[in-house]
Amino acid sequence: MIKKQDAIKKFKKHDKDTWSTEVQIALLTARIAHLTEHLKVHKKDIHSKIWLIKLTGQRKKLMSYLERKNKDKAIELKKELGLRK
Repeated sequence: MIKKQDAIKKFKKHDKDTWSTEVQIALLTARIAHLTEHLKVHKKDIHSKIWLIKLTGQRKKLMSYLERKNKDKAIELKKELGLRK
């Protein structure tokens, strides 16, 4: 599982970059992975399920934005994060 600081270091564009689209997608992916593991153990945690749905929707919106702006960067990011299509 990728950690927050590792995601920022790996996907930042410059030294002070913490909120570029690529970094935001990587951070959301890390949070989604964490919540997915949590829900495997705590199946009835409805609050976490709701947050998981919200985070995946937010990541989807950011990915579609990145695909519109820079298709090659979006494809590369998907490969690095292990996301489908």
